Amino acid sequence: MPEGDEYRSLLSRAKSMIPDTVSRRGRFNPPEVDVLYEGKTTVWRNFADVADVIRRDQVHLFAYMLRELGTAGGTEGRRALFKGRVVKKNIDDKLQTYLEAYVFCQECGAPDTKLVKEGRTLILKCEACGGHRPVAVRKAKKAEKDSRAIQEGKVYDVLIEDIGKKGDGVAKLGNLTIFVTGAPRGAELKVLIEKISGNIAYAKVFKE
Repeated sequence: MPEGDEYRSLLSRAKSMIPDTVSRRGRFNPPEVDVLYEGKTTVWRNFADVADVIRRDQVHLFAYMLRELGTAGGTEGRRALFKGRVVKKNIDDKLQTYLEAYVFCQECGAPDTKLVKEGRTLILKCEACGGHRPVAVRKAKKAEKDSRAIQEGKVYDVLIEDIGKKGDGVAKLGNLTIFVTGAPRGAELKVLIEKISGNIAYAKVFKE
């Protein structure tokens, strides 16, 4: 057999031995989070669509998001509403963490799972490989609630909600009000925290 034909034969054989579940996670594509801002409210417009695709109860997903984002809110039809302006990247990050904890099987990586209650324990059962594991309920991260967790010299994602009297952009992060030099209203930016004084921080736009 020519060398090229032998390689293709071996490659084809290797692919045939890969379980379907390995590639299933790669084909799992929930809709991109669609966010808009109505006044001081953040609206996740396709919240229910995402919940449908990942096959999770909307109440469970929404309660998780509120806890992790450290805010209040409610649902309205197929939309989720969050109090205050929440950066879209933060919603994306929390959704990814939810998928890792409550959707993807740790055994085979497939998203073909379901949540069941056994007594007081929440179990993630995989319909692809039969694996199952208890889900550890994580407490809300204090990093975004406690300004002490935000450090000088670090870079954070923020949304510029307003413009201060001196023309600086104003953003909120946890308990901090951040003044960002030269930042325009409505911009989602990475900022470098230069100084923190009480509940006030001063930052500049971070350029990678």
